[in-house]
Amino acid sequence: MTTKNPSRRGSLLASAAAGVLLLLTLAGCAAAPAGSPDAGPAPSASVSPSVGPSAPAGQPPAPEAPPTQQLPPVLGASDPLTLSIPSIGIRTDLLHLGLRENGSLEVPPDTGNGAPASWYNGSPTPGDRGPSVMLGHVNALGGNTGVFADLQKLKNGDEINVSRTDASTAVFTVDRGALYSKDQFPTLEVYGNTPGAEVRLITCDGYDAATGLFDDNYVIYAKLKA
Repeated sequence: MTTKNPSRRGSLLASAAAGVLLLLTLAGCAAAPAGSPDAGPAPSASVSPSVGPSAPAGQPPAPEAPPTQQLPPVLGASDPLTLSIPSIGIRTDLLHLGLRENGSLEVPPDTGNGAPASWYNGSPTPGDRGPSVMLGHVNALGGNTGVFADLQKLKNGDEINVSRTDASTAVFTVDRGALYSKDQFPTLEVYGNTPGAEVRLITCDGYDAATGLFDDNYVIYAKLKA
């Protein structure tokens, strides 16, 4: 995402970055803070709900505990190699980027052609349980388009394919897209645990010619195809 002054380029996730360190446990589907969703390991189908003591004679028995909800099946962990979205003509290698020393997210370098997209390596690998986060520029140096320039053209049901190092391909279907102001970015909704395998594709939006910065982020939410 190129701005008028490259040295003033805003972070791809300027508002989210401050909360990333707090949410790293969520991104990896580890123990989450109270009140947040926790997608732990799928329970065994052979485990029965515990039964309390018998009710005294003449009283109705206590209700049984509800059955444990089975979580959606997922793929094993495997690092991503490439991302392709046939409906909008995207195919890109994926960089593996993490956090800077100040705790903000690294973003793909812009070499003038929009650069490859990147996978945030603090999030689950695509196809594993939880939200796998990928970042890409909306525009590029020299007035070129970025790799994620057409994200807003995606429709519900469009497929997103991620090839992985184990030679498998994780296929996701678009669930929705959403535009957020960077100062109101829903960090927990984007990075928080999910019961199944999901993908988040994130880019900038809302270019302000007066400041040369982007004020918004656009996020695609997609789920692993059953």
